[in-house]
Amino acid sequence: MTQQALIELARRIQKEKCEHQNIEVKSAFGGTPTKLYDSLSSFSNQDGGGIIIFGISEKDGFAIVGVHNAQKLQDQVAEQCKQMEPEIRPVFTACEIDGKMVVSLEIPEINVHDKPCFYKGAGRLKGSYVRVGGQDLQMTEYEVYSYESFKQQIYDDLKTIERATLTDLDPIVLNNFIIKLQTAKPKLANLEKNEILKLQGIAIDNKPTVAGIMIFGKYPQGFFPQLAITAIVVKSLEAFDFDSTERFIDNQRIEGTIPEMLNTAIAFVRRNMKVATVIDSKTAKRADKEEFPLVAVREIILNALVHRDYSNYTNSSPIRLVIYPNRIEVENPGGLYGRLTVDRLGKAAGDTRNTFIANILEVSIDNENRFSGIPTIRKAMKDNGLPEPKFESTRGVFRATLYNASHIQKEEISDAAILAFCKTPRTRNEISSHFGISSISYLVKNYLIPLADKGLLKLTLPNTPKSKKQKYYS
Repeated sequence: MTQQALIELARRIQKEKCEHQNIEVKSAFGGTPTKLYDSLSSFSNQDGGGIIIFGISEKDGFAIVGVHNAQKLQDQVAEQCKQMEPEIRPVFTACEIDGKMVVSLEIPEINVHDKPCFYKGAGRLKGSYVRVGGQDLQMTEYEVYSYESFKQQIYDDLKTIERATLTDLDPIVLNNFIIKLQTAKPKLANLEKNEILKLQGIAIDNKPTVAGIMIFGKYPQGFFPQLAITAIVVKSLEAFDFDSTERFIDNQRIEGTIPEMLNTAIAFVRRNMKVATVIDSKTAKRADKEEFPLVAVREIILNALVHRDYSNYTNSSPIRLVIYPNRIEVENPGGLYGRLTVDRLGKAAGDTRNTFIANILEVSIDNENRFSGIPTIRKAMKDNGLPEPKFESTRGVFRATLYNASHIQKEEISDAAILAFCKTPRTRNEISSHFGISSISYLVKNYLIPLADKGLLKLTLPNTPKSKKQKYYS
């Protein structure tokens, strides 16, 4: 980082008055912080690394307080970097701002094969951290395991189930699969059945595997009760809390094999989708246009079933499918696996968590298994004039979101538009009605509070923010 870049970054932090996912500030006015291990770990483990700036005080409103001895601070921080495993190679920049010395520490992201980076004094499990917003949080045991399973190539879908036998597999479905192998993989199909079951990861030594039970089992949930899909439809636009007492418009627990759950989940979405009748301007023929393209719906559900984590750490967590008025969210246990990152989804081949499940489904349900799912979703949404799908991977959870046409209008609502409308004091109802936002709480949480926190929007009754008579003005 150049000195000019450091000055610009410091000014931005002062203006925004907050830390970020990749930026943290430390006062260091009284000396070098003695315990930077949490931040060193979290920044090393996250995509793109991070930056710590010494000499800015959050407690004093992000004021420039400076450091007394820039060289001594760098030496002491470098010593702490040596206490990490693997050892961190820091990059420092020092410059004068407002007559005071400020020092930045750039922490590069380490190679995925070396993750998690941890403080040696605490050990791998207790010394590994992850960055969430502006906080450093200790990694869960599962998060540490997810890195280890990738490095050691542990295939959880290949684990055998001790209390299961070959009689727990559906013989008709299994035989149909073997018949399909004759076309898809003729050399494999000529082997003995037990050899096929072993090489395909369906059963080992007459014991069905997780992959075998989840694709060919008569009733997989008899062995793994929570390896299912919880599907609900809600009225609210806000993120749904599964512990909430809110009543559902519709809900269903979806069980069965992976192919069965896929088909049932698609049917659930289809019956809860809005369908508009449109007339072709050229042919004058009537046609039904569904709220979401089914090909995109199929892919986000299939991706969740194929790429969810099947380890012992997540066997108690079902896939969650929630239909909101403006979107569909599908959330599965197990964040992105290996070297794949959200920004590279659909653009580069990634590592596959459940290799055997993916390979079996490539034959059994004609699933391509060539990383074409994300491009297919994006193309289907674009072809239907719908917003870009959203993909998120945080703390061991992956979420895919499809937005419908009603979301387009919401996306066009800018902060500037709200501020312009509120030059005259407006009530929450007036603002929601003007911009077509049906949920008052959604409006307040996602628009009004953030603008008020930035000082751009003010309240006519600041001492009673929840008052029904409350108005907002810019």
